[in-house]
Amino acid sequence: MTVEETLPFADWLRLREPADASARAQDLVDAVRPRLTGAAPIIVHDLGSGTGSMSRWLATRLPGPQHWVLYDRDPDLLARAAEGMAGVAAADGAQVTVDTRCGDLTRLTAADLADGALVTASALLDMLTTEEVERVVDACVGAGCPTLFAVSVTGRVRFTPADPLDAAVQDAFNDHQRRTVDGRRLLGPDAVTATAAAFTRRGVDVRERLTPWRLGPEQAGLAAEWFRGWLGAACEQRPELADPARSYAERRLADAAAGRLAVLVEHRDLLAGG
Repeated sequence: MTVEETLPFADWLRLREPADASARAQDLVDAVRPRLTGAAPIIVHDLGSGTGSMSRWLATRLPGPQHWVLYDRDPDLLARAAEGMAGVAAADGAQVTVDTRCGDLTRLTAADLADGALVTASALLDMLTTEEVERVVDACVGAGCPTLFAVSVTGRVRFTPADPLDAAVQDAFNDHQRRTVDGRRLLGPDAVTATAAAFTRRGVDVRERLTPWRLGPEQAGLAAEWFRGWLGAACEQRPELADPARSYAERRLADAAAGRLAVLVEHRDLLAGG
């Protein structure tokens, strides 16, 4: 089993969008909403927007005119995100407009975000390094606006029913998430803790919530696709798992297809300065 057997990235983002939407912490949105005042429309900076999952979800939960600025390295994803925002309206029906910016979001400065009422991101932090998190936090704190980071993985997974290989695969996957890529050592499941600590060191209050995916028979397709990627990354990290992984994958995928598998994939949401 290899990582290449999984869906193309844009298709994966679309597949996971409903699970992300169900998981995100609505009470953190409620907490930040009173801070979103001032000149209309409010400006929201969405870092690593992908296909626009976070912007589509959050825009409909905020009142008043909004202008979203979407950032990503991938111009194709940005085009999909902008297209997906067409027709999206605010919670009270007000207009939502969109701009896209292609580039390295870890090089943004406080000046780039200074016009924002909110900075947000979803499923981003684990792909950053310690140094990149520090730069992003510096930019957000310098801009003086609240920051809402959603659906950051913690590395903890729970299957029902359990299997003896679960723990070994989880450990291998988490090591893969912490790998070094082109000289960059990714934070992986340590990212949300590192981000919270970075805000706290700068004197910014942080609130966190557990926001797990809870995948049952109704999400069997997502569970199977997530599992393939999870196991593929683990085997890439520890090739000695490849042989036992074959029968493990057969058991798990058969359970998912038959509606017998439940998976809890733990995430955390973080609100800084709200």
